[in-house]
Amino acid sequence: MSETCHIGMLLFPQVTQLDLTGPVQILSRVPGACVHLLWKAKAPVMTDAGFSINPTTAFDDCPQLDVLCVPGGFGIVDLLGDSGTLDFLRRQAAAARYVTSVCNGSLVLGAAGLLQGYRSACHWNWRHYLPAFGAIPGDERIVRDRNRISGGGVTAGIDFALALAAELAGEETARMLQLGFEYDPQPPFDCGSPARAGAARVAAYQERLAPRMQAAERAVAVASLSLRAGS
Repeated sequence: MSETCHIGMLLFPQVTQLDLTGPVQILSRVPGACVHLLWKAKAPVMTDAGFSINPTTAFDDCPQLDVLCVPGGFGIVDLLGDSGTLDFLRRQAAAARYVTSVCNGSLVLGAAGLLQGYRSACHWNWRHYLPAFGAIPGDERIVRDRNRISGGGVTAGIDFALALAAELAGEETARMLQLGFEYDPQPPFDCGSPARAGAARVAAYQERLAPRMQAAERAVAVASLSLRAGS
């Protein structure tokens, strides 16, 4: 790929930084890639890990993107009703080659009306909200539907980025990137999905997050109503 490929990653308050930085690390090495960290202004943005990241490109200065990507995090709860951000995503998606997401960032695409009739991945604890936006949940680690490509929760963003790198620059380039980053997962515990973790551990996890998920559920309901009203 000889021409510049503009890749835009939404950087918003309380983003899960690995949703953002994992894919950026891979995609920044794609030949010709120019990665933009996008937000409304270029002031530092606080992530969920207690440190900030500097946006590189404000919405108003963003070129037309070849790849639009929305990562996830609890910060998406505010984005679901953020008309400025949703309008920006709609404008960019109209001409983007790929419209993509990681983790529960797919719900933001949904709130923008960009997943109606599309299959999409999402973090397992948020996946059941996708139908509220007309999307079809997929439980694969990477889901492709036409020009929509989505990754599941957090670490799936690395798998997603390698798959997208193959789309952009060919499979051999993606294989070389995987080798260079020594991406050879061998986790110490076999509990990285609800099926492997078991019902008791899943229930304990959900109980811990229950107050935050109640706020998320209210935001999804409002965003879904707004989307239907605008259809």
